[in-house]
Amino acid sequence: MVSIIIPSAKDKDLQRTVDDLRSKARGEIEIVVVLDGAWAEVQNADVILFNEKRIGMRGSINKGVAASHGEYIMKIDSHCMFGEGYDLKLLTGMQDNWVVIPRRYKLDTDKWEIMDEPPIDYEKLFIDRPDKIGGVYWTGRRIQRADVMIDETMVFQGSCWLMSRKHWDWLGGLQEEGYGTFTQEPIEIALKTWLGGGQVMVNKLTWYAHKHRKFGRTVSPCPSKETEMGNLYSKDFWLNNRWDKRIHDLKWLFDRFGLKYNPAK
Repeated sequence: MVSIIIPSAKDKDLQRTVDDLRSKARGEIEIVVVLDGAWAEVQNADVILFNEKRIGMRGSINKGVAASHGEYIMKIDSHCMFGEGYDLKLLTGMQDNWVVIPRRYKLDTDKWEIMDEPPIDYEKLFIDRPDKIGGVYWTGRRIQRADVMIDETMVFQGSCWLMSRKHWDWLGGLQEEGYGTFTQEPIEIALKTWLGGGQVMVNKLTWYAHKHRKFGRTVSPCPSKETEMGNLYSKDFWLNNRWDKRIHDLKWLFDRFGLKYNPAK
């Protein structure tokens, strides 16, 4: 069974997302909605949790996973559309130490349809900004490896991911100390997975569409100062190889993908 965790705070597209998940699944799924600071009536969910006081996305995901029962855990944002049979297709070739993402499109949430733009299959880690590290679209790899349907990607956007519960337990959930309640979720997951001996994979056999940024956020994810501090914490933590469970340093990951590693001094 795939347990699908949806953290949400006042999102008008939550019900459409739940309905889409339910109608497109072809195997056994469990939908766990975590309402963070704002109650909403939700149909077709298996578990609904309510945080009277907001605890943020990281805490909500941790709480949702703790209440779930599936062998596999999938997290998605509350404004997404999915391909038919996404749940079974994402498990194709699945390994216990993989994190898997589907091919991603941009979603027009007003029309509830995919926007006419190429898919995003790969992201690479960009470390040259002074304020944060993060993923950027890797168009060249998408074109060069168009025929590889299940493939390695360096990092990813955090709006949808799937992993085994075994891998989640190994990760120890999402860390809130340092990162705060919101920032750098996919960077933490991707780098712990890669540097700890696992793999991050894109599965192009299926897809999802995530709300395009032009349609805006429903609520602010966290105070701007917290975002700033979380981003700086992550940059320092990973560029200085501070994770004591790593079996590889960050330069190893850049070498694996044939990228130059020149961290700012």
